[in-house]
Amino acid sequence: MSAPPVVTDPNYRPLPGRLGNLTAEQQQILTTFKEQLTADGIFVPERMDDAFLLRFLRARKFDLDKAKTMLKDSEEWRKAEGVDDILETFDFKEKVEVDKWYPQYYHKTDKDGRPIYIEVLGKLDIDELYKVTTQDRQIQRLISEYEKSAKYRFPACSKAFGHPVETSCTILDLANVSVTKFYHVKDYVSRASRISSDRYPETMGKFYIINAPWAFSAVWSIVKPWLDPVTVAKINILGSSYKDELFAQIPRENLPRQFGGTCDCPGGCSLSDVGPWNQPE
Repeated sequence: MSAPPVVTDPNYRPLPGRLGNLTAEQQQILTTFKEQLTADGIFVPERMDDAFLLRFLRARKFDLDKAKTMLKDSEEWRKAEGVDDILETFDFKEKVEVDKWYPQYYHKTDKDGRPIYIEVLGKLDIDELYKVTTQDRQIQRLISEYEKSAKYRFPACSKAFGHPVETSCTILDLANVSVTKFYHVKDYVSRASRISSDRYPETMGKFYIINAPWAFSAVWSIVKPWLDPVTVAKINILGSSYKDELFAQIPRENLPRQFGGTCDCPGGCSLSDVGPWNQPE
């Protein structure tokens, strides 16, 4: 089992339900969770540290039975999809071509140390995209990126910032997204969302939806009251005047120039994967 990151940030205060900020009841539930997983042959010590287990517990409001079912289902899914070996077996050789038609990439960090994940839905050209890849390969890529975050990005960011980092900061750009364009990608987005929530729970830290059309904002205002307040607090729906809010969370030098930042990576920010996990020579 990997050791928890050494906390060197004097300003770090763990949020409730995290290591260092558990109630006595939550600590006992965590201990029991681990004991039951071990007894059932589900526990994988190399991968399931306490922070990992707590993500599943928080996702199910510390309901032990529900968290156990969620984790068991996730482990069965990992076996069926070959996730344990995906970083060695999956090669997304079409990455450069896919980037032209549907950019999705990690790039540097926000002010709290989270890896920034950017998705530019407005550039989607579904016909060109599926000339060079398939939806299934897009999903495999998504899974491999989640695994890279767990294995490389989060540990590197934790070390660089001196406190645990286990979530990402997402920017979803909806500029020029029409109903037709979204319809073409809705199946992929639905599959991706389920994988995120069911297999990699509690890894969304901040979520900025920028250049959101009026209709999107209107729908959001209707559905927001139905959602978990914890989730709602992480999501910011912004129109075209989004820069000040992004700058409040993300250093300008870490934001690509197309979003108002000053970063202009050689070869393009969307292909750089630059960050504490992958420092350039």
